[in-house]
Amino acid sequence: MTAAAVVALRYRLPFVLIAIIALVSLIPVDYTTLMPEGVLTEINHADTSWLLMASALVLLMTPGLAFFYGGMVRYKNLVSTLLQSFIALGIISVLWIVVGFSMAFGDSIGGIIGNPSTFLMFKNVGFAPNPDFGPTIPFALFAMFQLKFAIITPALITGGLAERVRFTSLMLFIILFSLFIYAPLAHWTWHPEGFLRQWGVLDFAGGTVVHISAGFAALAGAIFLGKRKNMHSHTRPVNIPYILLGTGLLWFGWFGFNAGSSLAADELAVRAFVNTSLSSATAMLTWLLTDGTLGRKRSAAGAAIGAVVGLVAITPAAGFVTVGQSIFIGFVASIVSYTAVQLKSRTNIDDTLDVFPCHGLGGITGMLLTGVFAVEAGEGVGLIHGNIERFLYYPLALVIVSVFTFGGSYLLYKITDKLVPLRVSSEQEEAGLDITQHGERAFDFSKE
Repeated sequence: MTAAAVVALRYRLPFVLIAIIALVSLIPVDYTTLMPEGVLTEINHADTSWLLMASALVLLMTPGLAFFYGGMVRYKNLVSTLLQSFIALGIISVLWIVVGFSMAFGDSIGGIIGNPSTFLMFKNVGFAPNPDFGPTIPFALFAMFQLKFAIITPALITGGLAERVRFTSLMLFIILFSLFIYAPLAHWTWHPEGFLRQWGVLDFAGGTVVHISAGFAALAGAIFLGKRKNMHSHTRPVNIPYILLGTGLLWFGWFGFNAGSSLAADELAVRAFVNTSLSSATAMLTWLLTDGTLGRKRSAAGAAIGAVVGLVAITPAAGFVTVGQSIFIGFVASIVSYTAVQLKSRTNIDDTLDVFPCHGLGGITGMLLTGVFAVEAGEGVGLIHGNIERFLYYPLALVIVSVFTFGGSYLLYKITDKLVPLRVSSEQEEAGLDITQHGERAFDFSKE
């Protein structure tokens, strides 16, 4: 086979795969939810209404992230950066229905991974509740709510690779990451038989599954790709209003992210709602005041980044801590991430949009402080309540998750690079990814 034929096959294969999936989807399957014998459940319409709304709110976070990231890059890479987040909406939605949901929440195989055949092509995912995954809401709604978490995780990673990653390669990596990193991690943490859940490691809404995993994957990608060409210290974000718009959409959507994770319209959802707002507000103020203390200008971009760090940090703890503790978590996370951003600038690691300092370390801070403060079902299970043994599972889990997500992601980058080179050429990087990858510009200034 000639080199030209290989290239042609490489670009046609994805279309063939989506066509096959579309055809296979026509095969009738059983959509009756599997439930244990003798278990009777009834849909609660208030809970269902809230989860429908929460799912829509979480979906809005991905476009919000696109604007947040897009505003931070250079003009020539604006469209590319926006699309790198948006594309996850398409890729993960299809992948989740085909096999992703089953690998995350299917019958447990040793507490490590779900059986891919349990919910293959959404088989057995019906409209009756499943007592293990939201006993008062349709099981299909739970699956759709979880889909939105699966979408935003690889979208977060793209911030570490921005301005130099090949779009085709990124799409392949997103698929591999979702199947071999995200799905097992979700199973460990949120499936009743997952080994981290069995250990008592709490993650209310994705501090570990979403943010720590995305942070370490972005760090691995930044190291693998190397630094961008011709970067200067005076390079500034292209669009500050985009950053603020993205932050607003993220903050708004995060109420669904955290409060929706109660899976009911109840007091737990209200607790998560209140804690989410206060942690973010505290982290935003802390970031700005830290800038002022160090004699720096208090920037709009800094306020936005601080707010997002607070949202990240409260995510694992949102339903398990008090209002005062949520303020403390936002404060500590902001200081940690702010310090990490300053230190990163002294290294050769080019994590373009500071995904690891903000999402990775923000998630780590929230995870460990969850282990310190947590109250679950009215019972104090955190370190301050005397549960030293249970707390020690948190740093152990952190080590396992860190090694798995960083090492696993680095391996997936190498595999992806062997199949389709990850980094664009120097000429393409210099010209900008908008034109070289997509044939578009963010704004048309022509007079036609």
